[in-house]
Amino acid sequence: MLSQERSKRTPAGGRYKTSRGKKRAELGGLPALTKLGSRSTNLMRTRGKNYKHRLLHTDKANIYDPKTKKYAVVKIKTIVENPANRHFVRRNIMTKGTVIETDIGKAVIKSRPGQDGTVNAQLL
Repeated sequence: MLSQERSKRTPAGGRYKTSRGKKRAELGGLPALTKLGSRSTNLMRTRGKNYKHRLLHTDKANIYDPKTKKYAVVKIKTIVENPANRHFVRRNIMTKGTVIETDIGKAVIKSRPGQDGTVNAQLL
């Protein structure tokens, strides 16, 4: 788990005095890093006893065509471009904003696969 507490140092570089340890509410998780492959998810319990469906691998996407205004479930061929990190392309990692190549053309991912559990994309 990653801690998301405040910095131990002041803006000037001095150290804050610690009055307590870490709290569970300040802990964060690791990124899902959704990859290309057969579908697999991970169920994570969040605050308020809610759940996140973390998408770990997928090979299908819900594609929206703005011309016909219709949706289709299409197979993903490859990842073309990722503005989040240029190294994600060769590792086949999908995030929001990733350009993917599908059977019906190129599309950009509009959802957050690691948080939502689905890949929703729009044709370019």
